[in-house]
Amino acid sequence: MNPTNNAHRKGILHPGIGDTKFSLDRFPPSIETGFFIQNYWIIQWDLRGQAPYRQTVISHPNVNMVIEKDKTRIYGISSATYSQLLQDQGWVVGIKFKPGGFYPFWSAPVSRLTNKSIDVEDVFDVNGLSLSDDILQSQDDIGLAAQRIDSFFRERLPQQDSNVEYICELVYRIRDDRSIRQVNDAVRISGLHQRTLQRLFDRYVGASPKWVILRYRLHEAVERMSQAGSQDWTGLSHDLGYYDQSHFIRDFKSIIGLSPEEYLHANVGQ
Repeated sequence: MNPTNNAHRKGILHPGIGDTKFSLDRFPPSIETGFFIQNYWIIQWDLRGQAPYRQTVISHPNVNMVIEKDKTRIYGISSATYSQLLQDQGWVVGIKFKPGGFYPFWSAPVSRLTNKSIDVEDVFDVNGLSLSDDILQSQDDIGLAAQRIDSFFRERLPQQDSNVEYICELVYRIRDDRSIRQVNDAVRISGLHQRTLQRLFDRYVGASPKWVILRYRLHEAVERMSQAGSQDWTGLSHDLGYYDQSHFIRDFKSIIGLSPEEYLHANVGQ
């Protein structure tokens, strides 16, 4: 497998400093697994002789399975941010399921995993330690690691669920269409009753339509601030669908832990 273009890093806070601390490669799934899986991602770092580095990410509406040395776990959506401490030298292999793509493996509302993680043994017939040993055999060939994990899933594919494709397309449209700013907009394009849409998102995505809309708009805000150093909070908040900048600033701070101004200064300082 060959890695995909890695320029797209939405959700990574302070990406400039992160680029000096670790590398991120993404690999596409095979045709067979692509119905359920968005990509495989591999992070490598070598901080020997340096201070540990903690990378914080604004979560996406995706379940992830993460394979680390001596540990493999499945992580539900984090309602806020999550962070990973990188120290010494190491690497991890991740599986990013499509929005809704984990449900057929789990067969339970994905909202039960929100802000939680579970052992891989709770879902798949495999020992987590054996799986990590098999996948992480050689850091010299990360493409081979992606091939191994794809083979693992090809042997365990559940029956395809048409709701997965429908939900995934809807989530991607919310991500890409900036005119979708409110839940009513998602209801309109889905053609479903609001309660029906909320139930589907709870079962398949693990988060509400409102949460997904807000999360992608915050991704966009952080990306703009990292690239352009925008300080036009009124214009940015209106572009993201907020009626006024105070609501944008409040939501931003509740997720990031910093106001937009504080984040911008911290980003410039790094």
